Amino acid sequence: MKKIFALVFILSICFEFTQAQKKEDNLKPYYLVLLKKGPNRDQDSATAAKIQKEHLENINRLAASGKLNVAGPFLDDGDLRGIFVFDSQSEEEVKLFCENDAAIKSGRLIYEIHPWMTQKGTCFK
Repeated sequence: MKKIFALVFILSICFEFTQAQKKEDNLKPYYLVLLKKGPNRDQDSATAAKIQKEHLENINRLAASGKLNVAGPFLDDGDLRGIFVFDSQSEEEVKLFCENDAAIKSGRLIYEIHPWMTQKGTCFK
């Protein structure tokens, strides 16, 4: 009886390990970018509007390429201004995407990159 109990116990541990491994295998890395207020936010309204237009064009271009899965502003007017979630192979590529954004180039925004994971098959590819 003890042998059967031990076998069932060992099998249950193996099953849990296998399930945990399957979950881990089902994870996909992404890059979460937090956009924050930058040091240079004193542009006149026409310049700020031009920067914002170029910022949105960049977002649309990256989304169309399949590299940017989510982008959007925070609505509370705090220091955190928005987020990007990139589907990319490297942090270096994400840095290039960010540094080519007009709002970041102008200093209106700065960014932080955070590697992040979620299960495949969620709302992301």
